[in-house]
Amino acid sequence: MGLPALEFSDCCLDSPHFRETLKSHEAELDKTNKFIKELIKDGKSLITALKNLSSAKRKFADSLNEFKFQCIGDAETDDEMCIARSLQEFATVLRNLEDERIRMIENASEVLITPLEKFRKEQIGAAKEAKKKYDKETEKYCGILEKHLNLSSKKKESQLQEADSQVDLVRQHFYEVSLEYVFKVQEVQERKMFEFVEPLLAFLQGLFTFYHHGYELAKDFGDFKTQLTISIQNTRNRFEGTRSEVESLMKKMKENPLEHKTISPYTMEGYLYVQEKRHFGTSWVKHYCTYQRDSKQITMVPFDQKSGGKGGEDESVTLKSCTRRKTDSIEKRFCFDVEAVDRPGVITMQALSEEDRRLWMEAMDGREPVYNSNKDSQNEGTAQLDSIGFSIIRKCIHAVETRGINEQGLYRIVGVNSRVQKLLSVLMDPKTASETETDICAEWEIKTITSALKTYLRMLPGPLMMYQFQRSFIKAAKLENQESRVSEIHSLVHRLPEKNRQMLQLLMNHLANVANNHKQNLMTVANLGVVFGPTLLRPQEETVAAIMDIKFQNIVIEILIENHEKIFNTVPDMPLTNAQLHLSRKKSSDSKPPSCSERPLTLFHTVQSTEKQEQRNSIINSSLESVSSNPNSILNSSSSLQPNMNSSDPDLAVVKPTRPNSLTPFRKAKALYACKAEHDSELSFTAGTVFDNVHPSQEPGWLEGTLNGKTGLIPENYVEFL
Repeated sequence: MGLPALEFSDCCLDSPHFRETLKSHEAELDKTNKFIKELIKDGKSLITALKNLSSAKRKFADSLNEFKFQCIGDAETDDEMCIARSLQEFATVLRNLEDERIRMIENASEVLITPLEKFRKEQIGAAKEAKKKYDKETEKYCGILEKHLNLSSKKKESQLQEADSQVDLVRQHFYEVSLEYVFKVQEVQERKMFEFVEPLLAFLQGLFTFYHHGYELAKDFGDFKTQLTISIQNTRNRFEGTRSEVESLMKKMKENPLEHKTISPYTMEGYLYVQEKRHFGTSWVKHYCTYQRDSKQITMVPFDQKSGGKGGEDESVTLKSCTRRKTDSIEKRFCFDVEAVDRPGVITMQALSEEDRRLWMEAMDGREPVYNSNKDSQNEGTAQLDSIGFSIIRKCIHAVETRGINEQGLYRIVGVNSRVQKLLSVLMDPKTASETETDICAEWEIKTITSALKTYLRMLPGPLMMYQFQRSFIKAAKLENQESRVSEIHSLVHRLPEKNRQMLQLLMNHLANVANNHKQNLMTVANLGVVFGPTLLRPQEETVAAIMDIKFQNIVIEILIENHEKIFNTVPDMPLTNAQLHLSRKKSSDSKPPSCSERPLTLFHTVQSTEKQEQRNSIINSSLESVSSNPNSILNSSSSLQPNMNSSDPDLAVVKPTRPNSLTPFRKAKALYACKAEHDSELSFTAGTVFDNVHPSQEPGWLEGTLNGKTGLIPENYVEFL
């Protein structure tokens, strides 16, 4: 039940019931006063806490904004750039949210604390003052009344009348004070219903505004959140693939470190202990040494692996001779002496093992560098881009597209290895391979067929997109602009050999069909890139850096799938330099001369029958004899040396002649364009350079000549004979 009403008429009677009712109203006012006092205190604490929270969140946002991701490699994928940008996006959202929180906090003091303090001071405080006045008048009235009633009746009439008048005045004043007090008490009770609640409502409205602002921020953040979620998932998937590759490489390195030695620009490099003479005797100082055979330069860098710092200045000397130290001539093992042209005396060095010393000795004696090239895990020479190879791939694609295009995990789920090898042996059998109309029978599972297709591509002597273009494709994928990536990859694809490009087109058309059915088979373009990137674009050298670039291999495949019609059906639109225009007039549309950065590689390594070899030689020799009267024609017309590319023999379609040196005399030649060497066997030169002893080399598309006493390879279409 609520409080009973205070009637003004009861003020005159001032009955016990009236006093009890008034007392209950006073108790309610005291309760309200205490509650508002605590509420103001809690409100101020809340505001302080919100300020501290806002300050902490701002500091958190500043920390997010300052942190920058550093990815492995020289470029980042779009997913990695999205993830790297995410911290700044998070910081922006948090700052925006805290700006709104500060506005809410500032508003809270005005709409909550100030009105409550005003109500408590002006209304409840006024009621308390009225109560004090009422109590004072009550005491005064009661005292005068008791005194008046104690007057003797024997007093004069005039005195009694005066006393009665005084009592009436005091009663009247008490009555007025009582009415005012009752009015104030009831006024405060009524006012608290809106003046107390209204500030709380305004404060909650501020909270709702703040939360609504957060909701709007969340809506605006939704698109980036979706993109970030996809990028995180893609990066996680790439990590899982990369981690297994790195772990596999680590195990190989543990088993046989020399088998996976990095190809280095130096003939030999590694740690050696160098004997140094000191005033108190001799000491052996650890150096990291490099040796360059061509320049005979030995560089020694004092370095302590334990402290991780250099122990002095680098020193370079020119090698004069190197001699192995006999065991009985020095107390240390694995030692050899080096004499330098530009430093007196003998430098005694200690290798880390007998094998290490042998390698250093071989390198410094002028022998060829010892490099362990990357070896593919598949048997080389068993797969070719010939009619059989195309037939195998077409049969696999036809089986997949007619029987299993909607199978989940297509190309990702692998088949049983024994079944895959058995299917490949059937497909690669010359007896059955010639039956181009024969489909793969239904007994073979789709996962076996897809694994056979991937395995066949890995069995090629080199990746379908070729080792020599691998770095160029990776660089194209690292370009910032998507249009630039597509354009560069478009150009690179058309620089591939015809057979490689035809096979790549066949495969990309098929993968585009697979991706178009991704709702059923779950193989999106990104998933197909993960599967085929390492197969089609594997690096020649297996290193951690190469594994880190797998994500860019995947991006190249994604671009090829998404843009397959443009890339394979249109000619790349790119500006040509003067040198390229000159070369394009000299080469047919089917053939493109190699540049210094694109050394031609032998595509197929198969043993040919004697009959076919003789047939090839007769074709080549007849072509060479037809141009022997004019040696310049060898350089000016590459087509005269090519077998008929339309020949019915698929092997003849890929062979390239090896030109005997005896057919062309040693002559002088002049460079038409500049070229920078990227291999030790090549020559660097500028336009107008004159070469001596120029003659055809064993490398197709390259000549061999001498410049400043050094003999090396020259692109044949970069020079003209004098």
